[in-house]
Amino acid sequence: MLFLAIHKQNTKQIELTQINLACFPNITHAQALLLKGQGTLEQAFDGIKVNWITFNAGPSEIEAMFAGEVDIGYIGPVPAVNGYIQSDGDLFIIAGASDGGSVLVARSDSDIRSAGDLDGKTVAIPQFGNTQHLSLLALLTANGLKPSAHGGTVNVVQSSNADVANLMDRRNIDAALVPEPWGSILELNRGGRVVLDYDEVDPNGIPSTAIVIVRKDFLDAHPDAVARFMEAHKEATAYINDNMEIAMDIINAQIAEITQRPIDQDVLESAFRRLQISYEIHVSSIMDFAKIGVDENFIAKLPDSNLTKDTFIK
Repeated sequence: MLFLAIHKQNTKQIELTQINLACFPNITHAQALLLKGQGTLEQAFDGIKVNWITFNAGPSEIEAMFAGEVDIGYIGPVPAVNGYIQSDGDLFIIAGASDGGSVLVARSDSDIRSAGDLDGKTVAIPQFGNTQHLSLLALLTANGLKPSAHGGTVNVVQSSNADVANLMDRRNIDAALVPEPWGSILELNRGGRVVLDYDEVDPNGIPSTAIVIVRKDFLDAHPDAVARFMEAHKEATAYINDNMEIAMDIINAQIAEITQRPIDQDVLESAFRRLQISYEIHVSSIMDFAKIGVDENFIAKLPDSNLTKDTFIK
């Protein structure tokens, strides 16, 4: 079991009765699911209730944070930047969580062999304005292509990850840029062909996929609690990388508990091979997403340097 070297004697100085934490039931939020599964934070926050809240989309998590219902959350970089801009700095990014984990998969009978072959094709992404959508826009730009909505030749459609396989089966789409484990599901269970792997799908390098944010008011009022959480997050990161098979079982059990359906073992192993678990904040990747978001009118303006605070990971 993961052991945290956290000094509990200071706990009583924190005027907290409950800490509210947010995550998705997704392997990109691996540390959160490990911490939840092992009950690690209950040990670290002795006497303080640890309340986990799960979400399926970033915007709803941001709304909950600004309603005071979430203190610390795992989320994608794009909604985090949007939340920072829209709230005029009421949240901060304090750590990374995972990088990579997105792939471009084509139908097995398509002639798509590279990003340039997307010309005239229909490509699905999980949600307009999300991480995979902005990665696709960067990819199209790098290959001299544009979405049909902007006068180009690539028809970009949004679909829930769970529905993408059916769209591909019905030949409604030619390809999809999706996060894991959905890429591996398309490849292993639906005969899809990986055109660009996790380290090729973004022309700017392996992108930041999940990060950790904190509500400004919570950080100002309870810096020691944030420090305790961050020690847990860092040790969870090390535990996953050093004990991958055990960690995958714990994470998958949490996904099954939340969604009522575990991930098949071969899909799980494939998905984790395309994911880098890290607590480092990749500012350049986050800013790349922000620039694309501004260009495409998904984000109002570029964030300032106060968006990220790396104090807790040094």
